[in-house]
Formats: sequence, C-alpha cells, structure tokens
Amino acid sequence: MAAALVFLAGSTLLAWFSRKPLRRPGSHGFYRFFAWECILALAVVNHTPWGSARLSPLQLVSWTLLAASVGLVAVGAATLLRRGGADTARDDAALYAWEKTGTLVTGGIFAYIRHPMYASLLALTWGFFFQLPNWPAAGIAVAGSVLLYVTARRDEQECRAHFGAAYDAYRQRTRMFVPFLF
Repeated sequence: MAAALVFLAGSTLLAWFSRKPLRRPGSHGFYRFFAWECILALAVVNHTPWGSARLSPLQLVSWTLLAASVGLVAVGAATLLRRGGADTARDDAALYAWEKTGTLVTGGIFAYIRHPMYASLLALTWGFFFQLPNWPAAGIAVAGSVLLYVTARRDEQECRAHFGAAYDAYRQRTRMFVPFLF
C-alpha cells in the first residue's frame, strides 16, 4: 500500500511537471514523461534491497550505474546551461526554458554524445533495475529504455527543425548515448 501511494504521489508530481509537454503528443517531452514513469516504477518496485549486501556484484553494478547517472546529468546540464544560451524567440510551450537553447552545443560532453541527460536516465533506469533484477522490473526497464530512445529521436527531430544543417553535421560526428559506440 505504501509503495502504491509513493508511486501515485510521484506520478502526480511528474504529471504536473510535464503538463505542457503532455498537451503536445509527439513532442519529446511527451515521451519523456512516460520514461520518467518507468523510472519511478522501478524505484518503487526495487527499493527493498537498497543498502543491503553493498559489495555483492549486482549492487556494485547498480551503484556504478547510479553514480554514472549523477555524473552525466551534472556535466550535461552544466554544459548546456553554460554554452546553450536561452533563445526567447523559440516559441514552443512544450519546452522548458532551459531546453530553449539558441546555440547548438557541441563542446564538452556534447562533443562525444548528443544526449547526456537521456544517457543519465538510461543509467538510472538500469541502476534501479540491478538493485533487484526480476522479470517485471526487466519489462519496466526495457520499456523505459525504449521510451528514452524514442524521446531522444524526437528531440533530434526538433533540433533538426531548429538548427538545420548544423545539427545534421553534429549528428554525423557524435553518438547518441555512449561515446564511440551508440
């Protein structure tokens, strides 16, 4: 019962935070909301073993992924805010203010991967999964990963529409989530 209440409260908060993108089905924020829901579900379903058996192989994998998640989002967000510059002319209600960049960011971590924040969410997803691997959690983790991939692809379409050929050139020299691989 407590887990259901936590999930309901978290979902309510996520829905409020995503209220504008949810009004625009097909926007990257629309898909991101459902990816966030999967991550929340994993956190609620797999919270039991947190802190127990800290040196077990699965816990080490989990904590490594969770640490990578924190690092990726911190570096990615700092780089985006520092180099992106807000574009007040970008009139898209589905975008948060920090997403309305006026400059294509291609330096820092963005020189290696196009989506460090979504890579962070992927690491978070699988970090939560490895806390207590099981079949239902695997289904949720796969669904969340697919939703993050769709989110990133839709974000790329939006970036191509805004930045044009410069974004196409950037896509050709970088990977989506993992440097030099994918």
